[in-house]
Amino acid sequence: MAKENNNRPKMPNFKSSSLYWIYGLVLVFLVGVYFSDDNVSTKEIGYNEIKYLIETNSVSKISVVTNEKYAEATIKDEMINNVFGSDAIKFAKNPKVHVKIPSADRFTEDLTTWQKAEGVEKVDLTFSEDTSYFQGFLYTFGPFLLLIFVWIFLMQRMGGGGAGPGGVFNVGKSKAQLFEKGNNPNKVTFKDVAGLSEAKQEVEEIVEFLKNPSRYTELGGKIPKGAILVGPPGTGKTLLAKAVAGEADVPFFSLSGSDFVEMFVGVGASRVRDLFRQAKEKAPCIIFIDEIDAIGRARGKNASMGGGNDERESTLNQLLTEMDGFGTNSGVIILAATNRVDILDKALVRAGRFDRQIHVDLPDVHDRKAIFNVHLAKLKLSEDIDVDFLSRQTPGFSGADIANVCNEAALIAARRNKTKVDKEDFLSAVDRIIGGLEKKNKITTRSEKWSIAVHEAGHATISWMLQYADPLVKVTIVPRGMALGAAWYLPEERQLITKENLLDKMCSLLGGRAAEEITLGTIGTGAVNDLERSTKQAYAMVAYYGMSDKLTNLCYYDSQADYSFTKPYSEETAKLIDDEVKALISSQYERAKQVLRENAEGHRQLAELLVEREVIFAEDLERIFGKRKWESRNEELMRENESKSEDDSKDEKDSSETAEVVNDEEKPQNVPDATEEKQDEN
Repeated sequence: MAKENNNRPKMPNFKSSSLYWIYGLVLVFLVGVYFSDDNVSTKEIGYNEIKYLIETNSVSKISVVTNEKYAEATIKDEMINNVFGSDAIKFAKNPKVHVKIPSADRFTEDLTTWQKAEGVEKVDLTFSEDTSYFQGFLYTFGPFLLLIFVWIFLMQRMGGGGAGPGGVFNVGKSKAQLFEKGNNPNKVTFKDVAGLSEAKQEVEEIVEFLKNPSRYTELGGKIPKGAILVGPPGTGKTLLAKAVAGEADVPFFSLSGSDFVEMFVGVGASRVRDLFRQAKEKAPCIIFIDEIDAIGRARGKNASMGGGNDERESTLNQLLTEMDGFGTNSGVIILAATNRVDILDKALVRAGRFDRQIHVDLPDVHDRKAIFNVHLAKLKLSEDIDVDFLSRQTPGFSGADIANVCNEAALIAARRNKTKVDKEDFLSAVDRIIGGLEKKNKITTRSEKWSIAVHEAGHATISWMLQYADPLVKVTIVPRGMALGAAWYLPEERQLITKENLLDKMCSLLGGRAAEEITLGTIGTGAVNDLERSTKQAYAMVAYYGMSDKLTNLCYYDSQADYSFTKPYSEETAKLIDDEVKALISSQYERAKQVLRENAEGHRQLAELLVEREVIFAEDLERIFGKRKWESRNEELMRENESKSEDDSKDEKDSSETAEVVNDEEKPQNVPDATEEKQDEN
């Protein structure tokens, strides 16, 4: 029986659109009745004309409406052209004329007189009364009713479309989507969230607050009122909120910050009040506001430039009042997510409103490995896939980027008619996302190809010879996106960056231009991106990090300052900063040329190999220059992690062996004691 019920065809659901069906039917009815009157196709004539038509035998019958004082005459078919003239075609289907009469009695007397004339045929005469009062009502009030229905329809559409019965009066209702227990079709749990161990611990504790509040309140603690998830785009903030909705056994309200914004004044504040009213009725519960910066932007900034918005500020003020005002919201916890916490109003992120800021940062190498394991489980993989290698090849990638890499690799494998996704497909996917689509058909001359190879080989040579430069992965002279060539590095994910790190990276950036000058004797425009990045880095070192000899320990960056058009230093200091930046870049440029002169033969071999094969890898540099002298930080981290894992497994093994020994000794432990007692007795 259950199977039959499942296979039964589903009937269309008209409940959600029933109001629109009613509007449509009423509108069609009004229009139909309004234009269905037969009088529309009749011609009005004078009293003398009806006399002429009767005397010329043009009328077949006459109907007199006594209460309306008019008569309707039907014209004979053979006389239609004579009566209507050029309009004969228009009145052919309904050849009638109507005439106003003094009264029914007077018209009857006149008709009798007209018919006494010689040759005049008698006409059939009938009398009736007009009872179409409803039709008359529609003629009078129909247009007004039609305008009212159209106005209500348009106002409901502007109010959000799905406001339901009440139309414009429900525009201030909350648009939050409610998920209750058993009402979440796309359920996500904490097991589906890889990495983010610290952030998961924070939100798991929030769920535990609601499930078992007495555990915390018995010690005098208070349940936090809110937590805000902060981090770059794609790091998993919304995914964490979905996991909270899937794990919590309490109602979960989900909406976006833009859902409060509307064209009507006061709607945002009204929706905030309605949201918290519903939440209090469902307490304990969780409210999740995604992209809260849409309404939480700091008040009063740039008001003179159009940045102020009274409607948005009133919405924010109402939200602040609901979160921590005189009213009580016991059992209501607010989660929010944003990647622009720096522009939020300070009153919103203070303790007592959002008590916690949970930072969801970009994943490190270990978190990326866990994220890869989640997404790789859905793919058909070949045996050469190394998750550790993939996690090391994607530094700076967010969770969303890693998901995109896995999906792109599957698409590339399918495009190549493979049955499984292999390592080459993943490398192509990473290259596709970072550098863009390959343009192998882009026409380049041999001299241009040699120039590009010299430039890229310069980057590769210097990065291999400097300790703190990022380790090279591969170099290519195949055009990608807007670039004619590219070098892929493995950025060191350092927590603290020293001056030596920055100088080595700057020298590596300038290596392409230096190689062109030394080898080709000229320079080209291909180094524009390198020059831009090195210049920005030099300005940051001088003006922000205090790494200049003449501006030591000075920082001209103010993270708390409002938007301003004035520099926080004088013109003399600005000139000094420019001079220091020029000196810094010049010194690293000369250093790059010196390194290339010392390794000229290796640089030449590398450039020739690039022209021949178009793509070279770190193994080729190791064959030409020898093994790199320094271990990369990623290799060091992976090695330490492996040793830590071995130590943990060894400790677990030792503890288990110790437990077995203790269990074995528990039984015979009393035997020696008994023997000693006997010996003492003897």
